[in-house]
Amino acid sequence: MKYGAQSIEGLTLMDEKKGRMQGAVSANIAVLFFGLAGVLGKLSVLPAPLIVLGRVVFAGFVLFGACFIQHVPLRPKRRRDIVLLVGQGVLLAVHWTAFFQSINVSNVAIGLLSFSSFPLFTAALEPLLLKQAPRRIQIVAALLILPGIYLLVPSFTLQNRATLGVLWGLLAGATFALLSIANRWLGRSYPSLTISLYQDGIAALVLLPSLLLVPTGELWTLHELFILLILGVVCTALAHTLFIASLRSITAQSASLLASLEPVWGILFGVVLLGDIPTLTTLIGGTIILFATMLPAVTGRFLNKSVVR
Repeated sequence: MKYGAQSIEGLTLMDEKKGRMQGAVSANIAVLFFGLAGVLGKLSVLPAPLIVLGRVVFAGFVLFGACFIQHVPLRPKRRRDIVLLVGQGVLLAVHWTAFFQSINVSNVAIGLLSFSSFPLFTAALEPLLLKQAPRRIQIVAALLILPGIYLLVPSFTLQNRATLGVLWGLLAGATFALLSIANRWLGRSYPSLTISLYQDGIAALVLLPSLLLVPTGELWTLHELFILLILGVVCTALAHTLFIASLRSITAQSASLLASLEPVWGILFGVVLLGDIPTLTTLIGGTIILFATMLPAVTGRFLNKSVVR
């Protein structure tokens, strides 16, 4: 019986290890697809609002199908939740529009790296909105991001496209921080699929008027529709599903550490697919931002291992 119990325990440990490995692989693939999104936006000739509209429409269809198949409840539980869900959709529309506009006016590296400043905004907004004081390491990491952003800005004038790219990227980071905080609040009561479907659906409605306000001639070409299809299905619906699934077997800190690699993948895709090589100053600033972004997750994992020992 003793040996039987040991064998069962050994199998359980092997299953847990296999699950963690599968979770890490799923998270890495998801982050890789997240990084690809910026490059696809640069490959498109569409204005940023149309890119986002196409993305959320395709993603919305896939997410609705997933909710229907899995019988995921869609009805809001409280009236105030309707306001939050609608607000999230508006935020998502602004966030992705700002992100793609940042890449359109500058390049993939600046767009991704300036967006990665979102921990700075999270550290500032979380105590105000959730009444939850940030950890000391989060404050340190947020302050470390500032010199990285400074290095990304070549000159303090709006005539410079790189500077404009950084400003749009910072707006993308700020709105993403708000989205993350709202997701934490709603995630206590709703499945992730429900939240994602509402976000994409409301964002599509918000961006629908862009069909009348910006040129749409290129929208209906096979080239652009293919890009939007990949953005919506692969880089949004599939990537988010994989990332959410990975959280069942890996810790949130591990997931955060892997997610911080999104700019790395994006810059690599930009070099390979666009020949878009960042300047030395951009790489130094980006390294500082990535280090600051990874710091809380790395420190958390180190502390956890120390406690276990």
